[in-house]
Amino acid sequence: MKKILLALCMLLLPTSSLAADRQPLLIPGKTSLYQRVLSIPGARLVDQPGDREGAPVTPFTAFYVYERRQQGGREWLLLGTDRHGGLSGWLAARDSIAWNQGLTVEFRDPATHDRVLMFRDKASLEALAKTGADENYARLYEQAVKGELPEDSPVIAIQPAGHIDIRKDFYLVPILDFEDTWLGSEQARMLKIASVPLETRRPEPADAANDDYTAGLVFVIDASLSMEEYIARTREAVMKIYDRLGAAGQLGKVNFGLVAFRDNASAVPGLDYTAKTWVTLEEGRNPGAFLEKVNQLSAARVSSKDFREDAYAGLRQAIEGMHWQGHEARYIVLITDASAREGNDPLSTTGLGTEAIRQLAQDNGIAIFVLHLKTPAKMANHQAAEAQYQELSDFPGIGSLYYGVPTGDVAEFGAVLDSLAGQISAQVAQGLKKPEPDSPVMKNNPRLAELQGKVEKLGYALRMQYLQQRKGGRLPRVFDAWMLDHDIRDPSRPVVKVRVLLTRDQLSDLHDVLQQVLRTAEEGLLSPQTFLDELKSLAATISRNPEELGRTTATTAGEGNSLVDMGFIGDYIEGLPYQGEVMSLSLEDWQTWPVRRQVDFLRRLEEKITYYRALHDNTDLWISLDKGPVSGDSVFPLPLDMLP
Repeated sequence: MKKILLALCMLLLPTSSLAADRQPLLIPGKTSLYQRVLSIPGARLVDQPGDREGAPVTPFTAFYVYERRQQGGREWLLLGTDRHGGLSGWLAARDSIAWNQGLTVEFRDPATHDRVLMFRDKASLEALAKTGADENYARLYEQAVKGELPEDSPVIAIQPAGHIDIRKDFYLVPILDFEDTWLGSEQARMLKIASVPLETRRPEPADAANDDYTAGLVFVIDASLSMEEYIARTREAVMKIYDRLGAAGQLGKVNFGLVAFRDNASAVPGLDYTAKTWVTLEEGRNPGAFLEKVNQLSAARVSSKDFREDAYAGLRQAIEGMHWQGHEARYIVLITDASAREGNDPLSTTGLGTEAIRQLAQDNGIAIFVLHLKTPAKMANHQAAEAQYQELSDFPGIGSLYYGVPTGDVAEFGAVLDSLAGQISAQVAQGLKKPEPDSPVMKNNPRLAELQGKVEKLGYALRMQYLQQRKGGRLPRVFDAWMLDHDIRDPSRPVVKVRVLLTRDQLSDLHDVLQQVLRTAEEGLLSPQTFLDELKSLAATISRNPEELGRTTATTAGEGNSLVDMGFIGDYIEGLPYQGEVMSLSLEDWQTWPVRRQVDFLRRLEEKITYYRALHDNTDLWISLDKGPVSGDSVFPLPLDMLP
C-alpha cells in the first residue's frame, strides 16, 4: 500500500561521534535541542541570502537551522536536512514556521464523537469553551459539516469524517502553542496548530481496494494443563471458516496464525516452552498447512507454578514475531482461563505490564480480543483476571473487546469463537455472511450481541480507514488554527491524542538514563537519603561526561529537587503540556513515601523502560525520512501518556 510521504520534524540529540565540525544552532536555554523549522508553501532555497532565484521546497519540509543572518532588512536561515553538517541552502525566515517542541496531533476516529472544529483565533475558541455546547455551537457545527461556513465564521475548518491511522500513514499537524482551559468541571487544553497538507495520491477503484483488503487473525492460546478441549475447539472454529472461505472462493482474504503460551519454562522446565509460534500468517494462508501445524499442539503435561500464566509472552510473540505487513485489518484473540503475569512479577519473561502490552499492540495497529474462560478451578482468580483483560482489550473509540465465558462452558466458548472469527471474515471476504448462533440461548445472549456490535463497529472503522487511504483521504488544510483537545458535548472524552516525535537515539537515551535511575533507586530503597545522594553524584558524573550514560543532558551538576532539576530528563521532554509521574516527582515527596509506594512507583517505571526497549527493537515501527535503513535518526510518534 502506497504510504503518504510527509516531511516530519525530528528533534535530535548530539552524539560524540559527529564527524562534521558544524552543528545546528541550539534552542536558547537548551543544551541538546536544536533549532528546527518547517518550510511553508512557496518557499525557495537559494545559494546566498538575498538571491532571487532558487529551488522550490516541498511544503512543510523539516530543516535544522545552522545559521541566522540579516540581509536586506530580512532574516535568512542557513538550513540542512540532517544534523551532521549537510547544508541545503538559505531560506527567508518569513517562509518558515518554528517548531521546537516536537508535538503533533493525532485525530481520533470521529465515529464516537463530534468532529473537531478549528477556529480562526483563540478568543473565539475561549468564548465557546465558556458557553459549552449551546445553540451557537450546534449552528457552527452544522454549517461546518455541510461545508456552508460563511466568510465571517470563527470556524475555518472541520476534521474530516474519515479516519487516517497515523501509524500507517504519517501526517503532521504540529502544535505551536497551548493553553489550559475548562469545559465545565473538566480540564482541557486549547491547542494552536498549523496544517500540513498530505501529498496528493492517485485514487484507486473501489474494486481494486476490495481485492487488496485482507485481515490477519492470530490466536494466542493458553496451552497449559487445563486447556486441551479449548485447543481442539479453536482448531474446529478455524477449519469452519476455511471451509466457508473456500466455498466463496475467498481463501487468502483472511489468514490465520497461532501462538501458544504457558508459564515461565525456566521455573517449571517440564512446560517445554514459555511462548511458541505454531502457525505463521504466511502458513495460515493454506488450510492444510494450518491443520498440520495445529495438530501437533497439545496442552502441557505438568502444572504451572501457580494460577497465573505468562500470557503477555504469547502476546508479545504474536505482536512482534508475526509478519503483519500486507494485512490491513489486524486482530489477536487471546484465549485463556488464567490471569496474566504483570511486568513486575518475578516470573514474567517480558517485563511488560497490561498498559505497555496494549500500547505495543496499538503501535502495530492490532486489536486484541480476550475470551476469558471462567473455569471453576480458577474461580479465585476470575475477578482480578477480568479487570486485567478488560483493560488489555480496550480499543480506542470502540471499548473493551472482552468476553467472559461462565464456568468455561465449551459450547458457549465455541459459539462465541465461531461468531467472532466468522464476523471478522465476513467483513473482509466478499460473499460471506455473518454467522448466526445455532443455540437459542446464544441467540438471546446480550453479551454476545454487545461484542458483535463492537466487532461490526471496529471492522467498519478499519475498512473506512483503508478506503480513505486508498482513495486519497486527507486532513484539512488549515494554517494557525485553534482547537480543543476534548469533545465539547462530552468534556470527559478526548478527541485527539497528542504525540511527541522522538528519534530512536532519543528513546535509547531515555531508556538508558531511566534504567540507571531505577538501579540507583532500588539500591537505596530502604534509605531515601542514600538514594538522593547517589542521584546527585550520578547527575554530576553525567554532566561532566554525558557519553557515559546515553548522552543525557544534565546541566545542574546534581543540584535540584527533582529528576528534571538534576538534568536526568532530556530537553526534548521538558516543557511538554502533558507530563508523566516521573516528570512531576519531587524528591521531597519521595522521602515521605512509605516503602510500598516507592516500590509501586519503581515497578511502573520498570514497565515503561521495558516498553521503550521493545519499541526501540521493533524496526518496523520506525520511519526513516531519507528512505534509508532504520537508524538512530528514525522517528516514532510516541503517545505522551507513555512518557515517564
